Amino acid sequence: MATRAQIITGTDFVGMPTRDLEAAVAFYGETLALPRSVYMPERNYAEFETGNLTLSIFNPQEFGMDHTPSLNAIGLHVEDVEQARAALEAQGVEFSGETLDTGVCHMAFFADGDGNALMLHHRYAPRATES
Repeated sequence: MATRAQIITGTDFVGMPTRDLEAAVAFYGETLALPRSVYMPERNYAEFETGNLTLSIFNPQEFGMDHTPSLNAIGLHVEDVEQARAALEAQGVEFSGETLDTGVCHMAFFADGDGNALMLHHRYAPRATES
C-alpha cells in the first residue's frame, strides 16, 4: 500500500461568528482571560490565543455572510475543570448541565454570548491512539 504525503500540517484558526464585536472581545479577553493578538474593529475582527489555536472573532454579516453560531464545542484545555467552571460561573457564565466525566476526561459545556459552543476540558487518563 502506497503512503501518501501529509498535506495538512496543523490548524491555524477557527472562526467564531459574532453580531457584537465589542461584547465578544470583552467575553474572550476579560471573562475567559485569553490574550488578544489582533484587534481591528474597523474590519469587524479580533483574534484571541488559546495556546495552540487562534480564535478568530468576526462579524460575518459585515462580510456578506449569514450569522450562524458554531454548535460544535471547542474544547478549551484547563488543568482543573471544576475550579475553572466555578471561576467562570462567578463571572456570570452559565453552563449546560453538570460536568461530564467520560472515564478519561472531564468536560463542562457553555457558550459565548452569540451561542458559539465551548467546553472546558481536561484529560486525566492516557490517550489511546491508532498504532
